[in-house]
Amino acid sequence: MKTVLITGCSSGFGLETARYFLARGWQVIATMRTPREDVLPPAEGLRVLALDVTDADSIRRAVAAAGPIDVLVNNAGIGLLGALEGIPMAQVREIFEANTFGTMAMTQAVLPQFRERRAGVVINVTSSVTLKALPLLAVYTASKAAVNAFTEVLALELAPFGIRARLVLPGRSPTTRFGENARSRMQGSIPEAYAELAGQVFAGWAQSTEEVTRAQDVAEAVWRAATEADGPMRLAAGADALALM
Repeated sequence: MKTVLITGCSSGFGLETARYFLARGWQVIATMRTPREDVLPPAEGLRVLALDVTDADSIRRAVAAAGPIDVLVNNAGIGLLGALEGIPMAQVREIFEANTFGTMAMTQAVLPQFRERRAGVVINVTSSVTLKALPLLAVYTASKAAVNAFTEVLALELAPFGIRARLVLPGRSPTTRFGENARSRMQGSIPEAYAELAGQVFAGWAQSTEEVTRAQDVAEAVWRAATEADGPMRLAAGADALALM
């Protein structure tokens, strides 16, 4: 029975992905900063571990406790909406610590066991905003675009060891808590000079009739990335992401 370790499982894409793999008979290690046993139904193949991907000691403890895994899904991340001029550099670094460096650190932590077994899959969940430039998302987009480039180069390094690296690019998903969490970081991020632009952006989102991404779309794409040895490097997740791809 194969084992998958998924980061950021307290809600949204990570939670649905954990459910998806459990339903298909995998051993699932669901990680989150503050473990909650109630977010997933009790299952013999489920373990919930504490993990903060921005903390090296937390990563070391979680990887040690997890033991051998077959697939790593780097899903944990945070959002940020605002004009660059209004975002303090400390907040920029916070976004990159979680979205970019956290992904790199988790990958680095599991690679020795993958390399020794000459098998394993690294799946990095980024975003379809890297496919089309959108205003007020410069920092977030940069953090995810860096992971795209990182993953594509990593795949070349790992191929000689039989290890795969893949990308899953979700679209906009208003039903998850991602947007709510991003809004909590918006204080002061839109200076008055950018108010008109921001108003246009928000109005466009409110009036949009385009299809969006469901959490299950992401879970299905992650499953494909994990199980299809000859699958594409990039998998769009969601109707809107597929259209952009």
